[in-house]
Amino acid sequence: MAHDWSEALAHLRSSDPRLSPLIDRHGHPTIAPRKNPVQSLARAIVSQQLSGKAADTIWGRFLAIYPRAAFPGPAAILETPNERLRGAGLSGAKAAAIKDLARHVLEKKVVPARLPKLSDEEVSAMLLPVRGIGPWSVDMFLMFFLARPDVLPVGDLGIRKGMQKHFGLRKLPEPKRMLELAAPWRPYRTIASWYMWRLLEA
Repeated sequence: MAHDWSEALAHLRSSDPRLSPLIDRHGHPTIAPRKNPVQSLARAIVSQQLSGKAADTIWGRFLAIYPRAAFPGPAAILETPNERLRGAGLSGAKAAAIKDLARHVLEKKVVPARLPKLSDEEVSAMLLPVRGIGPWSVDMFLMFFLARPDVLPVGDLGIRKGMQKHFGLRKLPEPKRMLELAAPWRPYRTIASWYMWRLLEA
């Protein structure tokens, strides 16, 4: 599903003209709302501290455990022996985290249908009690699943490196400095962050 970020791009070009060449080079950001929140959260857990290629491989092996479903329900995940999850390449900690996510859904502590209607703070409050989901995972979920426009993931190394390069800083910025520098990007810090990642590809 495409999403029109024209208003955001116009704001960013005006508030931070240095972004214009990046916008011209990379076009509109590929950020749009998605449909299955539990799948998105499980994918975030699998992807932690892995390269994209390694994460894709392990994710494919995880899904292959459940050939009859595009994505398994929480009961099916909880019934899966840990050995099978480990055999797919999940660490013990990630296997436990995915099962804890499934348990939260079954116990209605995480209610997928409610997530798109909650504020960013309410989404964080619902998700952070799940094992293996920290502030970075919540930020990625807000940005890439819910397509919230004004998220600045201060714990993401790529964003820190991108901002260091973009603003010509001598060292990696700390969260407080990142918030100060990104103030002109509001209310579209998600979109500017996407270009910080692209800046590292240049």
